Amino acid sequence: MAAGRTARRLPLAFALLASAAPLAAQQPPPSTPAAPAAPAAPAAAMVTQGGTVRSLRVIGAERLEPETVLSYTDLAAGQPYDREVLDRALKDLFASELFADVRIRDDGDGNLTIEVRENPVINRVLIEGAKRVKEEKIREEIRVAPRQIFTRSRARADVARILELYRRSGRFAAQVEPKIVQLEQNRVDLVFEISEGPKSKIRQINILGNERYSDGTLRGEMASRQARPLRIFTSRDTYDPDRLAFDQQKLRQFYLTEGYADFRVVSAIAELTPDRRDFIVTYVLEEGERYRFGEVGLTSQIRDIDAEAFKSILPMKEGDWYNAKLIEDTIDSITETVGLLGYAFADVRPQFRRDRDDLRMNITFVINEVPRVYVESVTINGNTITADDVIRREFRIAEGDAFNSFKVKRSRDRIQSLGFFQEKLEVEQKPGTAPDKVALQVDVEERPTGSIQVSAGYSSLEGLILNFAVEQRNFRGRAQNLRFGVNWSQFSRGIDIGFTEPYLFGRNLALGADVFRRDFSSFRFGSQGERIDTYNQLTTGFQVRTGFPITEYWSASVRYGLTFDNVTVDEELFFTDGQCDPIKAGRFICDALGKYSTSLLGYSLAFDTLDNRLRPTRGQRLVLSQDYAGLGGTVNYLRSRLNYDRYRRLFGTQFVLNLGGEVGHIFSLDSDEIRLTDRFFLGEPRFRGFDIRGVGPRVIRKPLLADGTVNPDEDTWANDSVGGRIYYLGRAEVIIPLGATGDELGLRPSAYVDVGSLWRSNPGVLISCPNVPLEGALPTIPPGCPTARGSIGFQEFYVGDTASPRISVGVGVNWNSPFGPFRIDIAKAIKQADGDLDQLFQFNVGTQF
Repeated sequence: MAAGRTARRLPLAFALLASAAPLAAQQPPPSTPAAPAAPAAPAAAMVTQGGTVRSLRVIGAERLEPETVLSYTDLAAGQPYDREVLDRALKDLFASELFADVRIRDDGDGNLTIEVRENPVINRVLIEGAKRVKEEKIREEIRVAPRQIFTRSRARADVARILELYRRSGRFAAQVEPKIVQLEQNRVDLVFEISEGPKSKIRQINILGNERYSDGTLRGEMASRQARPLRIFTSRDTYDPDRLAFDQQKLRQFYLTEGYADFRVVSAIAELTPDRRDFIVTYVLEEGERYRFGEVGLTSQIRDIDAEAFKSILPMKEGDWYNAKLIEDTIDSITETVGLLGYAFADVRPQFRRDRDDLRMNITFVINEVPRVYVESVTINGNTITADDVIRREFRIAEGDAFNSFKVKRSRDRIQSLGFFQEKLEVEQKPGTAPDKVALQVDVEERPTGSIQVSAGYSSLEGLILNFAVEQRNFRGRAQNLRFGVNWSQFSRGIDIGFTEPYLFGRNLALGADVFRRDFSSFRFGSQGERIDTYNQLTTGFQVRTGFPITEYWSASVRYGLTFDNVTVDEELFFTDGQCDPIKAGRFICDALGKYSTSLLGYSLAFDTLDNRLRPTRGQRLVLSQDYAGLGGTVNYLRSRLNYDRYRRLFGTQFVLNLGGEVGHIFSLDSDEIRLTDRFFLGEPRFRGFDIRGVGPRVIRKPLLADGTVNPDEDTWANDSVGGRIYYLGRAEVIIPLGATGDELGLRPSAYVDVGSLWRSNPGVLISCPNVPLEGALPTIPPGCPTARGSIGFQEFYVGDTASPRISVGVGVNWNSPFGPFRIDIAKAIKQADGDLDQLFQFNVGTQF
């Protein structure tokens, strides 16, 4: 204990039993003449006849002046008094909460003595035993503080608030005991000793009164879950009174969706188990009868709206099962459609006529008259980093424009697609200063836009792959993009720097530039499993690009790039007489050697209706790109690509389906040849389930056995990808929602099928060399083949040049882990061509700032 403490730690109920004063004296005395504690009665109890106050004296006050003590009473010299007056004065002094004990003595001649014992001053407020709830959160609930006057009522109120905090976190067995440590000079340390106890689980969910649906079906509709040993990664089995109320709404929503219009929850009771650790929840239901839709109609009180034309958007038909969710969706659909005509606050109300005899629900949707509305103001709140005009320029509607719900929705999608703010962003519509005016307000919550990405993968072909990249997508709060990246592996090394200004000089014109240097090394494995580098490509260059919108959904971009390539091989291994030897390196590699310069001009045309560019759930994106190499330089070709993606929710659920595809073609403008380094290559990461450059045409060099036949051991083969001129790649991917549990854990799994192929290449002249025996007659040896005795021959095969589809299936998951975004993919190639290389597993991890 700290120096100066004069007593051990005492429970609050006994800590104030100092001197002869009873604890009861802390509470205001009852209205009867009885003293606040017995047997020592206050002087007020000894008054028999009263009289006139002659003098007042205060004793026992240490911090307070006597005048301050008297100010809390109505007593004054020369004033008449009796027992009732003194009793009221006693209550007033206790009500001030400044005193632990108060006595009033009367000597019988009107000389009154007020004896007080002041409440102590709090020296420190300590918290012990808090582990599951952070101490900072507990202190937010505590109102007492150092240098304040201690009172039991305040301490008890703080105990109640702490207990409520633990109950909100699901710990109903928590106990809080306040204790004080008395110090010198009438000071105390206040200690809240906390016994947290385990989280209170839902041990059982009982449902009574359900005849049409089983208990399991109804429990599946609830947010709460019964506690089970395997449910260790969820908090949905923790008891929460708010979730209990939400479950009642979920049950009601389920039954109303299934046609039970009279359904109600009679009662929902949560009872503590005898050990006070868990809860048993019991619902009593009244299902009622199941209804069908009867007559469905629509009327409008707005002259500009043709009710008959609007009836075509009503989805329900007479005889269908009643569905309350369908009615809500219909109201939203009508409201949105009316909003396109400028009526912001359209009042659409369904009128129900229930036929209990035929179990029919007749409905008429009424569009009530409202004035045409104009936008009065656009307000943006919460953007502390992002400049106001960065958000405002994404609005498709401005002050003074006629309200249009479609433009408001489009504005929301564009702001969301910036990727700077929370996922569920909304543009609120609030009444303006007049009935025909509306105020638009968007409240944003900024999230990290910078990222530090560290990617790691493993390939059976090249081992460990590392990538490090730093990117800020909202540089200086102006939506500028600045990035720097470095990658390393046995396969490639590179560095690139890029910058993009999305609005040049305040105009809707993007301008960006990239500078890069890449060192790519291709290799294969020898007959003994050793790694043999085949060729090295060193590329240095830059690119300048610009982009601009054509319409709301169409945009275009133009780019120019200049690159310098130097393709080399190890001369000691692959050169003979100062020249590349096709026998050692392969014809296709020897043809690619040299220095090249590529001057490239390209464009892209894009159609984009995605609701969110980072995590889309609906819409489509189409991009056509072409690049012409030939404005100077030594390379001439035309390369074309087409990419398409479509997103939609499945059957109105949270499942998101992505159907996507891409095709590409390249052809030479000055010959029939395309450089090896300019061809398309296909594999991981775009084609999951296959290795890097694992799909498409390949040259496989197979050694010969002693009898002259090909060695069947694939580990002895030299397998080289030679790329292709044409490719296609398609995918179907379903993003699987995990509800509140998945959101809480940051998990976003998906399942997918990838289909693609790469073909049309030219490997050059294939080479075959025979074995050279150690003795005896020599076989016919083609020019360039080894002639030394004992040389092992080989035969080259050209495989994989087919448009036949390769197919892979897999699952993956994104996890926003405590140490950054984490992605895992497990994919299996189920259809391959000769020579294809598969890869089962890949992962990467990073963090954001």
